[in-house]
Amino acid sequence: MRVDLNSDLGEGFGSWRMGDDAAMLAVVTSANVACGFHAGDPGIMVATARAARARGVALGAHPGFRDLEGFGRRMIPQSPTEVEQAVAYQIGALQSCAALAGHRVSYVKAHGALANLANVADDVAAAIARAVRAVDPGLVLMVMPGLPAERAALDLGLAVAREVYADRAYAEDGRLSPRAEPGAVIHDAQAAAARTVRMLEEGAVETLAGRRIPVAIDTVCVHGDTPAAVAMARAVRAGLEAAGHTLAPFAA
Repeated sequence: MRVDLNSDLGEGFGSWRMGDDAAMLAVVTSANVACGFHAGDPGIMVATARAARARGVALGAHPGFRDLEGFGRRMIPQSPTEVEQAVAYQIGALQSCAALAGHRVSYVKAHGALANLANVADDVAAAIARAVRAVDPGLVLMVMPGLPAERAALDLGLAVAREVYADRAYAEDGRLSPRAEPGAVIHDAQAAAARTVRMLEEGAVETLAGRRIPVAIDTVCVHGDTPAAVAMARAVRAGLEAAGHTLAPFAA
């Protein structure tokens, strides 16, 4: 089975850096790049796009709420129109930086609190999908399967890449368990790798209570902002390859 491995990268700002992007780009096949609202700036976006191109890694826009202090993980009250405009703005910013680097943006993945909101609010999910279609209807929208974000994308005729998380636990409704809850973030790299292989083999995500929820899976996410992120990504990739999976970008 062919599967993509993605990570959130380019999440520094100015002289401040988050994570080891160079090491992660040697492991993942797709890079979700911050577009300046929750993290990132023009220099970081161009450099990340250039490094991704050199590694043959696909490039995705990772728009979020305008929340540098909270890293995009705080809910910022916005109307659907404001969300649509902000997402379009951020995609365009990365497209321009990618052009300078000789690369191109091929997909979009919402970040943090914005993504969480899109998984419960139909109007926000629709706003994100409208922004993607307006900027470039050929862009793929990366979504969690079975939730409003996926439905909104399909309703507008967008291609989707359905994502599961190697290092995050699932609640009983198929959404991510809130980070503040015990067990929500998985730190054991080998456990995460084994769990990821099971999800692909079973075609299902595992909830904290042990229930399996059937889903289609196109891509696996390993977060890039934790101290052990690179070791986690390497373990997940090694586990997938040992199980016979081919790692490749879902979008060129």
